[in-house]
Amino acid sequence: MLLLNTSHVPFLTRGLTASATALLVFFTLTGCEVGPNFHHPSPPKTKQYTKEALPKSVSVATNGKKVIQTFHPGGDIPGEWWTLFHSKTLNKLVEQALISNPTMQAAEQSLIQAMENVGVGEGSFFPSSTGTLNTTQQFFNGAAFGAPFLSNLFTLNTGNVTVSYTLDVFGGIQRQVESLKAQAEYQRYQLEAAYLTLTSNIVLTAIMESSYRAQIDATRQIIRLLDADLAIVRRQYAIGFASRTAVLTQKTLLDQEKALLPGLEKQLALERHQMAVYLGRFPNERIGDDFRLDQLTLPGELPVSLPSALVEHRPDIRSAEEQLHSASAQIGVATANMLPQISLTGNYGSESITGYFSPGSQFWSWGPSITNPIFQEYTLYHQKKAAIAAFRKAKAQYQSTILQAFQNVADSLRAIRADAEALNAQTDAEEAAKEGLHIAENQFVVGAIGYPELYNSQRTYQQSLINLIQARATSYADTVALFQALGGGWWNLPSSAPKPLRVAKTGKVHG
Repeated sequence: MLLLNTSHVPFLTRGLTASATALLVFFTLTGCEVGPNFHHPSPPKTKQYTKEALPKSVSVATNGKKVIQTFHPGGDIPGEWWTLFHSKTLNKLVEQALISNPTMQAAEQSLIQAMENVGVGEGSFFPSSTGTLNTTQQFFNGAAFGAPFLSNLFTLNTGNVTVSYTLDVFGGIQRQVESLKAQAEYQRYQLEAAYLTLTSNIVLTAIMESSYRAQIDATRQIIRLLDADLAIVRRQYAIGFASRTAVLTQKTLLDQEKALLPGLEKQLALERHQMAVYLGRFPNERIGDDFRLDQLTLPGELPVSLPSALVEHRPDIRSAEEQLHSASAQIGVATANMLPQISLTGNYGSESITGYFSPGSQFWSWGPSITNPIFQEYTLYHQKKAAIAAFRKAKAQYQSTILQAFQNVADSLRAIRADAEALNAQTDAEEAAKEGLHIAENQFVVGAIGYPELYNSQRTYQQSLINLIQARATSYADTVALFQALGGGWWNLPSSAPKPLRVAKTGKVHG
């Protein structure tokens, strides 16, 4: 609607003809916003994420303990969800990253920029004014007219103020500001998405670091076992009980295991480098204590937001919705550009050789003007069609984002169930392989079995131990993926959250 206060119409129309006054009053009172009015999309009608019903809980055997992970449909995720892993070291790193990570800082400034751009757009609601002071010296040569005595040097002083106000008759300015506000909201949810991505990546990196460190420890443990067994085989070879082939086979197995260490150590170093970057530090800087799987606790309570709430909680869905909103407003802008533009302009000043604004030197003018595009119809028509196409594109992208979000949640829920089964099976397999190796070593020492049986037991235990470590890490990682897929709880962040998140939550740069 128009922003012009109709109580000022009598003053503004003073001096106009009756028809001009009637036209101005008509447009002032009947102004409207062209283009579609944006409505918040309805949430999907689906009631669950997966085809099969969600189980009440899953039982996981981890680190010698039994953990029950319970699903809570309709539950809410805490803002600081990473604290559910009960690691003070991890909590500290996340807090530091939220303050010092450059990506978070850039997202914060993008939001501030977008909010300031809203202020720029709202400035179009107010009149624009310019003032000019001009002094010109001029010499009049009377000799050119046969009267040299009339020659004179004089100074011409001109000062004037021009005020112009555009009547937003068709709501083009209002739609443009609406689009800018939607873009600011888009940046707000982009900041929330950056928070969610950063916190998830830090926890996942900590889990991967723990996994590689555990695999390194397990590999070194296996190397010690294989080295001890090699010593036994060599002694048996010396007394003629074992063959040279057995010695070489055992040494080959030992060397192969040693060859795994450099690759694991490289991956561990890469994870540490990545963690340093997340913290806004260089890779050679210290980032804190080492992570180990035993220091992380698998969360037992797993809140699962209702499908109808997911569209409100996922930052990427909210961002896509604001892009759709902005595209909708741009249709109104393009439509208004095809219609007449009405503005009021007033000019007041003076022109005198005695000084600025001298008595009797004033001049003034004012009146409405209507600008109507004549030869731009073709261009403006296709600009509107392009805006409509952009809106339809944003709508399709919004729908695609929703489908992807629901897939993320469904994948995570299914993965957690599969992880529990795999981890339980790997735990049993590792225990059985460890006991089998212990029996095989004792039997080999007393000559009850030959070297091939010992070799098979060693390989089985070696693989089962690594598989168990990887299964534990996967279980932790997929739990993180569930929290991330459900939106990460940014709406529940405390008031003590770092400044970028307070800006996103309150929409205020200060305070």
